[in-house]
This record gives sequence, C-alpha cells and structure tokens, in this order.
Amino acid sequence: MGWDKIQEDLRHKNKQYIHNLLSKEYPDKESAINIWTSYLDKFIHKIAIGDLVLTYNPEDRTYLLGKITGDYQYLHSNKTLFLGKYWSHLRPIKWEKNTISRDSLSQATKNSLGTSLTLSEIQSEQAEEILSVLNKDDLNPSPVPEDEEENSREIEESFERLKDRIMQLDADQMEELLKQILISMGYVAERTPKGADRALDVFASKDGLGLEDPRIFVEVKHRKGKMGSKEIRQFLGSRKEADKCLYVSTGGFTKDAHYEAERSNVPLTLVDIDKLASIIERYYDNFSAEGRTLLPLKKTYLPL
Repeated sequence: MGWDKIQEDLRHKNKQYIHNLLSKEYPDKESAINIWTSYLDKFIHKIAIGDLVLTYNPEDRTYLLGKITGDYQYLHSNKTLFLGKYWSHLRPIKWEKNTISRDSLSQATKNSLGTSLTLSEIQSEQAEEILSVLNKDDLNPSPVPEDEEENSREIEESFERLKDRIMQLDADQMEELLKQILISMGYVAERTPKGADRALDVFASKDGLGLEDPRIFVEVKHRKGKMGSKEIRQFLGSRKEADKCLYVSTGGFTKDAHYEAERSNVPLTLVDIDKLASIIERYYDNFSAEGRTLLPLKKTYLPL
C-alpha cells in the first residue's frame, strides 16, 4: 500500500490512531481521510493469512488471483521498489498461475467487482463464480461484507461496464464506432471500402476530401491479442510524415509496439481499450443518433 508519508509500523495501532496520523500527514486531503483509514485498517488488521486477493489488469482485461501468505510488514530502510516507486507497507502474496478474463464472467459479477479502488471486498456469490471459473474450488472463500465506498465503486465500475459494452461490438461495429468518434470530434469521417488490403479502416479530415490537414488514418484491430511492432510497421509503411495516424487495438499493444510508435517519423497514437473508453466518455455528448444507437449509454450523476 502507498501513503509513504506514514513512516512508522502500524501493526499494533488502532483505527483512530491511523486516522489521526493520516490527518496530520495529509492535512489537505481531509475528505479522503475516512476512506484511507478504512483501507489501511483492513490491510493491516482485517485481512488474514490464507485470504484470497483479486487484482485487475485493465490492459488485457484479466484478473489475477493470489493468497495472503504473511502478516503486515513495515519496511523502513529496506523498501520494495515496484512500478517506479518505493513501498513501505506490505503484505506478502503468492499469486496463482491461472488468470481469468473479465469477458468470461457474468454481467452480475462484472458489475460487482471494484476495479481500481485501492482496496475493496468481493461478495461471496461473485467469489464463488470466480473460483469456479478458475477451478480453485478447494480454496473455500468466506463470505465478506459489502464495501462501504459505494459512490467510488460505482464510478470505477461504470468505466469497466463501458469497456464491456465496447468489447461486445463486432469488428464492423468497432470501425463504425471509430468513425462516429471522429465525427463527434468535428471531423468528416468515412469507413474505407473492404478489399484485400485491410491496412486502413477509417479515414477522416476537416473537409472530408483530404485536402485540408490533418489527414487522419485509422486502423482498428478488435481482438484479444496484443498488437506487436510488425503490425505497426505494416500500418505505417504506406503513410507519409504529414499524415496523422491512429492504431486502435482492444487487446492492447506489446512493449515493442510502443517503441515502434515512439520512434516513428509519422505521428502515430496507439489507442487501447482504456484510452478508447476515456475518449468515448469525453465526446459522447457530441455523438450523432447513429453513434448513440451503436453504443447506447446513460449519464449518471452521483453526490460527492
């Protein structure tokens, strides 16, 4: 867990002590202190050895399952480096080899899973489904109470549900979705004719004729596998330095693909499922009737 300003062992500290300490070290985060206190208290005192942990990788839409193997640890001088940051408050975990695709879960379980909240608890019914899919029935999870941060959970889950809806589209609908996105951004966009060469799926420009810059070329790959450097080079092979290019892959991209895009002389933006969903959230109010029919969404307002 984070909160690196808390530089002391919290193993024998109660919830009120943790609350006071957070308030002292993060005086500008008053609205978050209660939630942070709950996170740390659960992490240190409520989670037990043998409990199961589920974490989500949005890049490839998979969940990983692990088991807590030790008590809370505080590392002061020997911190752990992970994701470019040092961490002091730790719980050891043994990760299982199997992963589970989000797309293999029922909609009810998808809706119930917190996604990027720091720490949340899973209902026993959903835990049983996850373990059944993973063939880990011998792990026997115990029922757990409902999570208490409902608004935060709803915000995070709505983003995942949007990605679920995108993943349910077929290849032709995905191309149409990219066309509608570009139209909502103020461009004149058209899907390209289908032929032997599928290196270009959507073309857009300000005038619709390609006479005015920018000229935008879009390739859409709607599949689970990540796109690599080879696919990026093939796409860029017929492009010019003045062209603006988008490569959309709902399965994500390899590190080599990102490197190929960064060193390209042709301006290229790689769009994975997370970035695509964020773009849709930003421009959905400008979608045409055709776009809203293709991807019907409803805006929800939550009290702060």
